Amino acid sequence: MPIARPESRLYRLVALVVRPLMFSMCRYEWSGSENFPTDGGFIAAANHATELDALTFVHYLFDHGVEPRVLAKRGLFDTPVVGAVLRATNMIPVDRGSKAAAASLERAGRELGEGACVAVFPEGTLTRDPDLWPMEPKTGLARIALASRLPVVPIAQWGATEILPRYGKLPRPFPRKRVQTTAGPPVDLSDLYDRPLDAATLREAMDRVMDAITAQLATLRDEVPPEHRFDLRKHPDYEARQMHYPPVERP
Repeated sequence: MPIARPESRLYRLVALVVRPLMFSMCRYEWSGSENFPTDGGFIAAANHATELDALTFVHYLFDHGVEPRVLAKRGLFDTPVVGAVLRATNMIPVDRGSKAAAASLERAGRELGEGACVAVFPEGTLTRDPDLWPMEPKTGLARIALASRLPVVPIAQWGATEILPRYGKLPRPFPRKRVQTTAGPPVDLSDLYDRPLDAATLREAMDRVMDAITAQLATLRDEVPPEHRFDLRKHPDYEARQMHYPPVERP
């Protein structure tokens, strides 16, 4: 299996350190890499249930020969050590909830045009669904995908919460946990390319992407997903209620 060979020396150094650490914690089951485009850039979109699955997501891509550019919140880039690593490895900062967010999307579009893989968590943050199913996403991915007209590869991953539960602080690395990751065929958005980039078009694009991710996740989990995705906008008191409950842990 060919791993990525990034130009950045620091990227290679980080991979040299992090890959063995991840293998020591994760008993990986990977599939679906045949769905990665072999020419030009593409968007990799995955579900997000724990902070750790940012690493399992990148590891999956990296060890299949893809050097991902991850969209990450701006605050991480301002920390002394992590920020330096993110900048050196060409990750893309996102200023959430501000006009500067458009600049992040424009940069992602440029890098896609140059043949890069931009890795995105469409939900924008950890899912708040009580059973860790994907929740309603943001629309940034749709804006990038429809403007660039490049493939969106849906990726589902499951198992990293056994190492670090959602909202967890202390990982449980041993014994090694089963972590499954699979990629599906690119989501067909071609009929949306010439439509106005209004709310209806963006929502339609995101529904297709999230439906594809959820269907793959249902296969990994061997469970039936909820009929409707959790929508944080419809549960304004959700975050406050979480303050009174322990972190979600899967059996």
